[in-house]
Amino acid sequence: MSALRGKRALVTGAARGIGRACAVALAEAGAKVTCVDIAPPEPLNGAVFTTEISDPQAVTTLFDKAGPQDIVINAAGILIEAPTLEADLDTFDLQIAVNLRGSFLVARAALIGMAAQKHGRLILIASELAHLGRAGFAGYCASKAGVIGLTRALAREFAPDVLVNAIAPGPTDTAMLSAQTMSPEALALETQNPLGRIARPEEIAAAAVFLSGPGGSFMTGQTICPSGGAVML
Repeated sequence: MSALRGKRALVTGAARGIGRACAVALAEAGAKVTCVDIAPPEPLNGAVFTTEISDPQAVTTLFDKAGPQDIVINAAGILIEAPTLEADLDTFDLQIAVNLRGSFLVARAALIGMAAQKHGRLILIASELAHLGRAGFAGYCASKAGVIGLTRALAREFAPDVLVNAIAPGPTDTAMLSAQTMSPEALALETQNPLGRIARPEEIAAAAVFLSGPGGSFMTGQTICPSGGAVML
């Protein structure tokens, strides 16, 4: 495949899970991919950076070093299960800081270069739970719903030169979906969709490649939801 040949792409959360799958898929489609994570990710065909995306100075430094990009995918994020009446405020704030504030900081830094060059594709990773909600995940749901609202606002502000879209995956076979991060009751809900299974990371990455390439040229402000039919919009 060469649909993205010659394109410069940067993916956060590229050490594992959906972020890694997106980085690999973009590289396979011909893009030169810079991989970013809080811990050192394996390189593909571009640079590697370690960055905390909720830190404004760290994100600014990242884009100063990486340079302008044609495609940026912000896949870094965290999930914490915490019943609302038992959760401390720090748990809520941390998810907002990484998932929503981090998305804003990465988007803003990416858009500086994209606006100057008058083209670019920005993709933010949300979640099906932004649409569905879930008991015990108020902070996560709120942060990801904010990502969708952010996507729509940026899409209107930077059109027609930069296309800004979101992907809201359903449950995906990653480390985030495990007994270490979720209760048995929450895990049991993950296959309750019309397709009756969880996604492979590569299935989510396919949506990212689509939005990054020629097929996504008339889409902005949209949220694609590969969720096995759990969300039908």
